[in-house]
Amino acid sequence: MTGAEAIVAVLEDAGVEVVFGLCGDTSLPFYDALARSDVIEHVLTRDERSASYMADAYARLSGRVGICEGPSGGGATYIVPGVAEANGSSVPVVCLTSDVGVEDRGKGTLTEMDQRALFASLTRAAFDPGSADRMAEDVRDAFTVATGGSLGACHVSLPLDLQSASAGTRPVATSDRYPRERPEPDPEAITQAAKVLCESRRPVIVAGAGVLRSGAWDSITRLAETLGAAVATSICGKGAIPETHPLSLGVIGSNGGLSWRHDLVRDADVVFYVGGGTGSVTTEKWSLPPAGSATVLQLDTDHDRLGRNHDLAAGLLGDARVGLDSLIEAVNREGGGGAGSRFDPEAIRAGKARHRGRTEELFASPEVPIRPERLMSELFDALPPRSVVLADPGTPCPYVSAYWELPEAGRWFVSPRAFGALGYALPAVVGAWYARPDAGQIVGVMGDGSFGISVGELETLVRLQVPAVLIVCNNAGYGWIKAGQKSRGDRYHAVDFGRSDHAAIARAYGMEAVRVEDPAELEGALRAAIGHAGPCLVDVVTQPLEEARAPVSKWIA
Repeated sequence: MTGAEAIVAVLEDAGVEVVFGLCGDTSLPFYDALARSDVIEHVLTRDERSASYMADAYARLSGRVGICEGPSGGGATYIVPGVAEANGSSVPVVCLTSDVGVEDRGKGTLTEMDQRALFASLTRAAFDPGSADRMAEDVRDAFTVATGGSLGACHVSLPLDLQSASAGTRPVATSDRYPRERPEPDPEAITQAAKVLCESRRPVIVAGAGVLRSGAWDSITRLAETLGAAVATSICGKGAIPETHPLSLGVIGSNGGLSWRHDLVRDADVVFYVGGGTGSVTTEKWSLPPAGSATVLQLDTDHDRLGRNHDLAAGLLGDARVGLDSLIEAVNREGGGGAGSRFDPEAIRAGKARHRGRTEELFASPEVPIRPERLMSELFDALPPRSVVLADPGTPCPYVSAYWELPEAGRWFVSPRAFGALGYALPAVVGAWYARPDAGQIVGVMGDGSFGISVGELETLVRLQVPAVLIVCNNAGYGWIKAGQKSRGDRYHAVDFGRSDHAAIARAYGMEAVRVEDPAELEGALRAAIGHAGPCLVDVVTQPLEEARAPVSKWIA
């Protein structure tokens, strides 16, 4: 067995079914081994960055490790964005990049670089094996690290000569499922947190992506109902509770949050963060809740996140589902179960109604260019049940976060928030399709800036016949930055570009596509795209973001 064959054996033993990547000279033995696998499908991408985004989306939506691969040199540098995003978002991804041979290092060999140094600060672990046996063991260990603890990305370099060298027996099998372990918080911390919650009058739970990674949505809903606590989420925690639930506030924070939701959080006497960092966006730069206004609790698998930005009455280090289930038992022991009325659901209904009354005309607006709210309203009405939406972090993110009311808990929405890199949604729909082929519909929503970054993957969607709908918000500029410039005094610089015909571009790749400029044509275009059997693109000429009323608090302010 060669080193490359041993690597493929490790992947097969782990349960891997798909690898996203791009070929290169130093990858030839690895590709030869992959080609002989009857288990693993290789998805050829047009860009290594796209491969990493596909692996990221696949991992988030499948509960399994995402695998991306690329060649040495430029391939290793191009694949970095998605690996960094996955690691920053605690998404289990294993990245494999081939490398020059060990015997050729230090000689000025073409594409030579210190891959371990490149990836060390971007991953939970970066491996640089020195033998064929060690290479296969490092791939196995990468799975172990990526799926344990707080989760994240790992990288393994695959030297060319080691891929062809003889390897011994294959390493002991691992698994691509996560989380691999579910640590339980300290019982004393559970008891203390339960006491605080039972004594609270207006508790709010803020759910992050850790709730989804743990599959803890039923647990968090039970705790909310037991306490009568409202549940808000971060952007990446969207889906932690059905957003039609009477105790659901929806997304909070400076991106996708709404003022009525923030008012209710500010009134809370206890705020309980579950499975999410208390970062700048969700907390509106640590002003939500106001300092000293509420007792703060936190449950997370990452020790470094506990108490990072708040003094905690109790810090619970452990898995979200296990911790929440233990907490429910403790709350019931403390006599807090059955309260169910601490937070009046009527306050939530009234907040929703007030906001809708102030903004209702936007969702039905006949204005041209088309208002983003009108686009979102038509899209959400057209989506079949159990659809998956992937939104780029620019124009689409705040609108989808704020206004898509998820009727079912779970991971139905993905937007990359660790680094907010554009160009994610278009390739990510491929990873989503492999993860959730039974989804009602897979939709990628992006701005025209993001489209331009990843346009080459249209060929991938057509080649694979991925049944996804791509929606481009065509506003002829980097709208998020332009809106930020407007908030600083209406001076625009280096943010505008020409308005492209994205539908014509998609048709040139062989994809069904339509351009929409009249809001009256939106419903028909979206429903036709959703009904299409293969990939389809809808190019929507939308209002420039700097003129819009986006749910982004710093612009509103």
